[in-house]
Amino acid sequence: MTTNPGFTLAARLRAGETVFSGWCGLPAPIIVEVIAREGFSAVNIDQQHGLWDTAATVAGIAAIRQAGAAPIVRIPLGQFAAASRALDFGAEAIIAPMINTVEDARAFVSAAKFPPLGDRSWGPHRATMLAGIADQKTYLREANELTVTMAMVETKTAMANLDAIAATPGIDMLFVGPSDLSIGLTEGALLDPHSREVEAALDKIVAAAKKAGKFAGLYCANAERALATAKRGFRFLAVGSDLAFLRAGIGEQMKVLKGR
Repeated sequence: MTTNPGFTLAARLRAGETVFSGWCGLPAPIIVEVIAREGFSAVNIDQQHGLWDTAATVAGIAAIRQAGAAPIVRIPLGQFAAASRALDFGAEAIIAPMINTVEDARAFVSAAKFPPLGDRSWGPHRATMLAGIADQKTYLREANELTVTMAMVETKTAMANLDAIAATPGIDMLFVGPSDLSIGLTEGALLDPHSREVEAALDKIVAAAKKAGKFAGLYCANAERALATAKRGFRFLAVGSDLAFLRAGIGEQMKVLKGR
């Protein structure tokens, strides 16, 4: 195991810390910087459902790092090449959606980890600069431990392959997308991230991660949900979203204005 002051997420997780992350879909570096400066130790840039393009992602990663937090990128569905690029830009972790099979997990690892775990192509010049790593040989030697791969569990198929996905070398975390999981477990009949089916699945996911010596993560709508699920064994909790925070803040002000 190695540590580097330019990479904090993997070290926090391995030290036993529960990590809370902000979630950002709006493509503005100032927003992710504010989220980090307000106290989140990690901030996720959402390329899958958010509005982040490459240029905004490059700037956003730097803003998160400058604010003292760990940048995380959720890549678009199936676009594993984007994982390698985001890591080259300085991301500390990658969330990959819809990892349903061992083959999906291996494809993810191939793009995100250097040999012998994967086949990530070399080009982390921005990453090493942001992290203050002068000798790039050091990055090559340590990158697989410094960066975190989060495989999203969102479907019935993923649940059926849970143990095998968790055991895949190079996968560091099972990360739950509870809304998609609720849709998948009910064949499209229900959208409820807190449904009975999802609640039962969460315990299985934590158990599979623990069995494989990996971490479990979860997207949560609010801080209360994050604290409750941390007690169930989840070590990485994404909390709310920038748009939700913005709407909630505006909503509170509008209540005052309308009640005057």
